[in-house]
Amino acid sequence: MSIQAKFIKFHDKIKISREDSEYKDAREKDDSILKTIKSTLKDEGYPVIEDFLQGSMSIGTGVKNPCEDFDIDRAIVIAFDGSPDDPIKVKKIVLKVLEDRGFKNAKIKKPCVTADYASKNLHIDIPVYREQYGEYELAVGKKNSSEGNREWSDSDPKGLKDWINDSSAYLGSASKKLGQYKRIVRYLKRWRDNKFSTDVAKKVFSIGLTVMAKEQFSPSLDDSDKANDLVALRNTVDAMLSGGYFSYQGDDLYKVRVHLPKSPWRDIFDGSSLNTGTQFYNKLKSLRDKLDKAIDETDLVKQCKILNQVFGNDFEVPSSSSNVKKAAYATAGASGTSQGA
Repeated sequence: MSIQAKFIKFHDKIKISREDSEYKDAREKDDSILKTIKSTLKDEGYPVIEDFLQGSMSIGTGVKNPCEDFDIDRAIVIAFDGSPDDPIKVKKIVLKVLEDRGFKNAKIKKPCVTADYASKNLHIDIPVYREQYGEYELAVGKKNSSEGNREWSDSDPKGLKDWINDSSAYLGSASKKLGQYKRIVRYLKRWRDNKFSTDVAKKVFSIGLTVMAKEQFSPSLDDSDKANDLVALRNTVDAMLSGGYFSYQGDDLYKVRVHLPKSPWRDIFDGSSLNTGTQFYNKLKSLRDKLDKAIDETDLVKQCKILNQVFGNDFEVPSSSSNVKKAAYATAGASGTSQGA
């Protein structure tokens, strides 16, 4: 078995989609809660004109994490005409639905209404938008925010999904390169969950990893269109390190900044601490160095041991490599070139 086959086996173990059996409870709760929210908002005079998924389930980058809850990220949209000037009014209605449905820790955060289901490993985020002529505005503000800190803010949630899913910049084998990119996002998420403490991992946001990897993606396919995820991951991580996201603050400390590529163009890590930025930078450097070692290694078992340290036990180590030796790579830097995603 080749190292690429090991990567694909690892990917198949960690991936999760909305259609998977493990996500059945979350999917059913999502459908049921959405039905109640629609009915309640209609009764309150704010009928839902549209709803759609956001987050990893909507773009095919979901990852299993046995230590974390399943996430639902469901956007609801009301019409611009008839919407209240105060966006918190609609968010309070959604909050009441979640509280009545048995959720705990239900609260109105700045970008969404969020809660955890009391009897299931289930976390839900519900951003509220209003729409007019195809333009969306997000309900921004907390429950008790002052008038100056609550607003309907320009946003482009569908544009962000389209940007992530776009493969038009990939010259040749576009669909295969897009698939490799999404596998790399999943590898990075599992690396984060394996190498950071739980508290810090939550601050290395998935959307941040997704945007960084998209902007710096360096695909690696050979002349026969066979993927080399190890080299693609290594070169993408190297490009992330030099992509201008990390700024040195002195005393070996780093600040991380990653801007959304679509409206509202905000810094995903706005307010993030130097501790988060520094750990992110240092661990990303360590990841690149480990990937370099794996590329240089010619023994499959030793390769897999290195990658097991990076990703955890879901990256399996074979019992023997007596019959399986990987071919030596050319230089990692020559194996894939960025297509400017």
